[in-house]
Order: sequence, then structure tokens, then C-alpha cells
Amino acid sequence: MKITATFLIGLLAPIAFAQQLCDQYAYHSSSGYEFNNNMWGSGSGQGSQCTNVEWVNSNGCGWRVNWQWANNRDNVKSYPYSGKQMNPKRLVSQWRDIQSTAAWSYSGSNIRANVAYDLFTHSNPNNPTHSGEYELMIWLGRLGDVWPIGRQISTVNVAGRQWQLYDGYNGAMRVYSFVAPSQVNNFQANLKEFFDHLSANHGYPANNQYLLTVQFGTEPFTGGPATLSVSNWNANLFT
Repeated sequence: MKITATFLIGLLAPIAFAQQLCDQYAYHSSSGYEFNNNMWGSGSGQGSQCTNVEWVNSNGCGWRVNWQWANNRDNVKSYPYSGKQMNPKRLVSQWRDIQSTAAWSYSGSNIRANVAYDLFTHSNPNNPTHSGEYELMIWLGRLGDVWPIGRQISTVNVAGRQWQLYDGYNGAMRVYSFVAPSQVNNFQANLKEFFDHLSANHGYPANNQYLLTVQFGTEPFTGGPATLSVSNWNANLFT
């Protein structure tokens, strides 16, 4: 068989998808990645949302979400996301690197939302992946007057950047949020460094917490019509 340049480009190119997710928890998975429209807080507001998977392969994915939400301005309405499927689940301390890239942009009007990583950990590896004993959020964007759970406890340098670190509780779950002072639209880092900071400075128990999921998406509060476009997102974990 003759290998042509066109054939090689075809092998390397992302697989095209036209997958639209508009139901409350509409879900799609492929090539080790998963997507969820995840309108978990829609009952607190009025609006609509659809997530579109544009491409996905073993190297990452691209997607966008269109939304419009009103009422109860301080309530999160949803968290549409892309996620890395975790199999097997390991203790946080057993992961050497959690490498990830995120390239994104936002457009629309009156946007009040974040753009953030969301990682849940629990002492039980079989705990549902949408909650944990600990939650680590990494806010790459804060659009409008929205804030993380808890209060700011410090300003820190992690993964080569400065972050405002927030600490609080969502019920019994402890939530740490690293918030970028200004938008980071092209991000590349070892996410393990955030856990390492929490372990060294805040007693995070990495030796008995399993990493359940690595997710990236947006939490809309109110505004729109708005579109988050994620041109490239990936996560690769190494022991």
C-alpha cells in the first residue's frame, strides 16, 4: 500500500462529530473523553443550553456550548464539560503528572460565568464522579461579578502563574478554588502541582484520596445568549 501525504494527514486529523447534547444530562463519550450538558442547577433559573461536540480523538477534543440563563443571579445553572475518563482510578499521590491543555474563548452579552477545571477526589474510588470529599477548581476565567465558594485565604504561585486561592465548603465537601487574576485563554500545566500545593500547605490528604475525574467547562450564572468555544482540550495522566 502506498502511503501518501493526504492519507497521513487524514490519520492525524481530529475525527469530525456533529453530536449535539441538549437534554438536561445529555451525555456522549468517545476515545477516552466524555461530554455532559449537565444542567444540574436549571431549576433555579429560566433558560436553555446545548453542548456541541465538534471533534474528539485520543489526543483531545473540541466543543462549544450555547446558553442563556435568567433569574436567581447568584445560583449556578449548569456545568457543561468535557472530561477525561479515569480507568483505573488511583490515589492522588500515585499520579506523577496530570498534564492538560485548554484553549477557549467566550462571546455573548451580559455574561456572568466562570471557565474552570473541576476535579473531585474521595477516599472511596467508587464514589460518584460528580461529588467528593474534596473538590479542586482552577478558574481560568471569571466573567462578571461571580465568585468561588468560601473566602480568599492567600495569593499563591502554582504552575508558573499567580492565583487567588479560595477555601470553603459545599455541604460537607471542602472546595479549593485557584482563581486567575486575569483570563488565561491558552493554558498548559501539570495539574498535579495544584494538589501538591494543597498537600504541602493546607494538609490535603493525597495519600488517601482517589482522583475520580478531571473535567473542564463553564458554570453559567446568568446572561447570554452566550457561547463558550473550546478549540482544544486534553488531559493526560502519568504514574
